[in-house]
Order: sequence, then structure tokens, then C-alpha cells
Amino acid sequence: MAWMAGWLTLMVVIAVAGRQAMRELSVFQLMEMRALIGMLLLWPLIHAAGGPRAMRTKRLKLHVARNLVHYAAQYGWFAALLLIPLAQVVAIEFTMPIWAAMLAVALLGERVDRFKSLAIVLGLAGVAVIVRPNASGLNAGQLIALAAAVGFAVSVVLVKSLTRTDAAIAVSFWMLVVQCVVGLVPALLTWHWPSAATWGWVVLVAFCGTYSHYCFARAMEHAEATVVVPMDFLRVPLSAAAGWAVYDERVDQWTVLGVVMILAANLLNLRRAPGR
Repeated sequence: MAWMAGWLTLMVVIAVAGRQAMRELSVFQLMEMRALIGMLLLWPLIHAAGGPRAMRTKRLKLHVARNLVHYAAQYGWFAALLLIPLAQVVAIEFTMPIWAAMLAVALLGERVDRFKSLAIVLGLAGVAVIVRPNASGLNAGQLIALAAAVGFAVSVVLVKSLTRTDAAIAVSFWMLVVQCVVGLVPALLTWHWPSAATWGWVVLVAFCGTYSHYCFARAMEHAEATVVVPMDFLRVPLSAAAGWAVYDERVDQWTVLGVVMILAANLLNLRRAPGR
């Protein structure tokens, strides 16, 4: 719970900082700068863990695969921030737990008891109440956010698999390395030198992006994906509050109802089974 609290806080901040930075920069440039600066910010933890040699892994292919998927999903997430309200981006992202839970069961052998299942269903119902797609269906921003959610689900399951053999710091290290390489050319092609104010937002994105994933990987070390992922539902009401406070985005009675359902889902998910 403590590591997930860190993840939640940093992910809400990165949504606001990312939207501010993208007023000047392309998504590709922001992601590349985030990865490069993030490597510098992560260095104290890398050094404390034994330096670059301690980052060696026997599962490099899986790290690369995970981060290619995550890079694409992350691009979609940042792009959606420019098209729809913060609360909607995060709410649609939470179609992800149903995919993550299914993949965790199929690929990692995790079990989903009735309480976890009900928590996922109740949480997703709360998200649906918040989003409320109209008769014409989802718009472009919502569709992009939905595609990103599927990508994040794959990434979550791969992170859980990786933490069985690799430390959280190694997972974060290889994320930055792979994404630096993948995004270099697109970033250079769209490069625009940021203003002083935008540099501040970029550094904030890099800090939150780097340490949020470290927190998430540490949470995965201590609990199953089917426990960790539903706790992330709290990011919906937190993002709605940030959108209201920073951008004056409306929070109506349906959003409040959805938040209540999501909170109930998290409380249900934290219920321990008998004998545990």
C-alpha cells in the first residue's frame, strides 16, 4: 500500500506536468527527455544497488518487449491528455485491470477469488459511470486512451513476471535504456528547444515518471498483480480533483458516484481471505 501511494501521487502530478510541457513540445520529445533526465535521477539508486553491473539481466528480450509495448501505450496516454479531460484519460485507462487480471491468471498462474473479481467489476462500473460514452460512441481521444490501456495491461503483467527474477531498480533501469533508444530518432525529428518554464515541467515529468515506475515495481514485489492493479483505481478520483483544481474541469454528480464505487471496490479488494 505504501509503494502504491507513491505511485498514485506521482502519476497524478505527471498528468498535469505532461499536459503543460506539451504546450510547447511534441509527445516524442517529451518522452525522450523524460527518459534521459530520468536516467540521471535514477543514478543514486543504481549506484546504491551496485552500479551498472548490478543491472545485468538474463531476461533482456523480455525487458525489450515490455518496454516497446509500454512506450507505445505511454505515447497514446500523453496524446490523449491533449484531447480529453484528465479524469476521462485516467478513467478509460482503467479498462486495463480487466485485461491485466485475465493475463495474470493465464500467464502467471495467479488466482482471482470472488472478492477480487467483484472489486474489479465494481471498479470498472464506477469508471463507466464517470465516462458515460454518448450515442455516437467514443471520440478519438477516448479511443486512443483505450488502446493505451490495453498496452499498459500487457506491460503490467510483464513487470510482474520480471520482478520474480530482477530487482525493481533493474526493471526501471531497462525501461529508461530501451525507451531512450527507441525514441531518439522521432524526438530529434520533432525537436523544439523548450523555454525555461517548460524545462521545469519536463524535469517534473522525468522525476515522476522515473520514480513512479520504481514504486510500482516495488509494489509488485510485495503483492500479486490482481491486488496491486485494482488499488490503482484511486487515481481516477485523484485525477478528477486535479483537473478541477488546475484546469477547472467539471466534476459532476456522476463523477462523484463513480468515485464512491471505485473507493468501495478498493476497500473490497483489501479484504483478506480467511486464513491469510
